[in-house]
Amino acid sequence: MSAVPVFLYHSVADDPPSWIAPFTVSPRAFAEQLDRIADSGLTVVPLHRLVAALHGGPRLPPRAAVLTFDDGFEDFFWTVAPQLADRGLPAALFVTTGAVHPPGGAPEGSLLPPAPMLSWRQIADLDVLGGVEIGGHSRTHAQLDTLSWSALDAEIGYCKRQLEEVLGHEVESFAYPHGYSSAVVRRRLREYGWTSGCAVREAFSSGADDLLRIARLTVRADTAPEVFHRWTLGQGARVAPYPESVRTRAWRGYRRLRAGLGRPVGGPAGA
Repeated sequence: MSAVPVFLYHSVADDPPSWIAPFTVSPRAFAEQLDRIADSGLTVVPLHRLVAALHGGPRLPPRAAVLTFDDGFEDFFWTVAPQLADRGLPAALFVTTGAVHPPGGAPEGSLLPPAPMLSWRQIADLDVLGGVEIGGHSRTHAQLDTLSWSALDAEIGYCKRQLEEVLGHEVESFAYPHGYSSAVVRRRLREYGWTSGCAVREAFSSGADDLLRIARLTVRADTAPEVFHRWTLGQGARVAPYPESVRTRAWRGYRRLRAGLGRPVGGPAGA
């Protein structure tokens, strides 16, 4: 398997809330990026096909790519899904369950600032229509690698139970909020029945990638067309797996310390 670009999107909108704007692409830019993927000769495959290949199952096409979307913004239903359907492209949608709008009520509560988010009805409709693989993105969008063992149940376990209750079938794919995980988090993920975990890493995935730390490339508002083009050619980024850096471990330690003091820090809430 050659380097596989697993593209990470958040919101696709013209006028997003300011807090998620750096991680938002416009509908026009998104359409241009899908055109560039097609023109490059990449074959977009469902996330579960990449996971199966990493498990030793059927091999992917020689030049494969995966589309993923984090958080669960409402624009996925109205803007993203129609574009994907028109082109026959699959995608994975990772839902922060505490931010979902239930029928006739308010969201359960998440750490994400206010933004138009998907409803449970819309998520169920996307699941029924096919082409969109629904996965978990925790309950509140917490930095999982700073939480206690017991606190992970609410974020990882309860998230899975909520999604499966609504959809009526098993949900197996997870994406870490902010891309943050640790050996403990990944072990808990496996224990709760998730079979894959998407990180960030700003790198290509590969046939040797870690099933519980799949590398992705973040598509941002400022991602230049030439950078995206290089990604479609398998250029411009590292190829996973590679060892976790000292800097990453130090940053985790600092965040844990601040969380323990009740003064958490981290990247943008939607990252």
